[in-house]
Amino acid sequence: MNVQEIKQRFGIIGNSPILNRAIDIANQVAPTDISVLITGESGSGKEAFSHIIHNLSPRKHGPFIAVNCGAIPEGTIDSELFGHEKGAYTGAIGERKGYFETVNGGTIFLDEIGEMPLGTQARLLRVLESGQFIRVGSSKVEKTNVRVIAATNVDVYEAVKAGKFREDLYYRLNTVPLRIPPLRDRKEDIFLLFRKFSADFTDKYRTPALSLDEGAQQVLSNYSWPGNVRQLKNLAEQLAVLERDRTISAATLLSYMPQEAGRSNLPMRVDNQNREDFSERDILYKVLFDMKRDMVELKKLVAEIIEHGGGIPNNYTPNTQALSQLYHDIELSARPEPQFTIQQPVVNTHNNDAIITPHAEEVEESLSLIEKESDLIRKALKKHKGKRKLAAHELGISERTLYRKIKELNL
Repeated sequence: MNVQEIKQRFGIIGNSPILNRAIDIANQVAPTDISVLITGESGSGKEAFSHIIHNLSPRKHGPFIAVNCGAIPEGTIDSELFGHEKGAYTGAIGERKGYFETVNGGTIFLDEIGEMPLGTQARLLRVLESGQFIRVGSSKVEKTNVRVIAATNVDVYEAVKAGKFREDLYYRLNTVPLRIPPLRDRKEDIFLLFRKFSADFTDKYRTPALSLDEGAQQVLSNYSWPGNVRQLKNLAEQLAVLERDRTISAATLLSYMPQEAGRSNLPMRVDNQNREDFSERDILYKVLFDMKRDMVELKKLVAEIIEHGGGIPNNYTPNTQALSQLYHDIELSARPEPQFTIQQPVVNTHNNDAIITPHAEEVEESLSLIEKESDLIRKALKKHKGKRKLAAHELGISERTLYRKIKELNL
């Protein structure tokens, strides 16, 4: 059976190369008894591929059962899969056959295998390796001949590294991995699927046919579809039932789509309650912003001095702090290692000319973050006359963080 025949038989819509590749793998592995691990996002059609594998296999006349491992409580999943004896636990009023016993000679599809408890995983591994299992509350070994197809929408290998999934079971199930592509990776199939679903639902509910204008088709193709084929099918059903205007526009289509669904590339917002964990970073950002502001002021000052021919205007009052920072930056650009501190400039007035003579001495720069932090906190407290709330706001940190820093630094 080729890929196109499989699509027609099982009602699969799409011409995407990655979809065709998945169907081809399912077709090749179907005649064997190899265990298959189907991976893919929720709603991408993993169960449909389990039916393809079963119905193209020698077991096609045997029973098939789909079991959602995530929907069975941890306390009863062993009984559901392997059965139990009478009195095995409270409420076990009689013996019961499990799925592995009732599906003997057929195929069992274990959906959401990543949710299976570790104890049950050990039992499943024994079935896969030897075909043997023991009912809950029994000591008798039972035999079964069941093909296992597993599926999951989580990264099982990451679960193995996290200790939530047995590594030996992972490799036993992953003999043939089969990945189902998400709908957003099959853009050429989206409109075909929508047209098929809308035709089915308009026929089912006896409503007029639906059509999409060009803008709506663009929205349909560019949407991320976090719910994959299942979400697209639900959308087509809603439009078939609810919309009176049978020509769907982009605005109408967007009104049915969750606006925040899908994956966002925007930065994550940090909650304010975790702000104190980033207090040191906040202080450093504050220092950088202050430096940038000071540089802008110094550039204005230099431009004013140059405009007056190398001198300074008559109404100019010497800005000791700004000049000190200017000389400091000039010296640092030539020699990054030492730092220069500028004393009070000496202004000599002779023949109405002003000459600024700086006196500098070389001192070793302190690179300690603790000292920088202490200095900033002292300045903020001094500026606001010891009011911690205002000082914390100035520093960009919480008052609680400021109080903790004052205690840690013995300020």
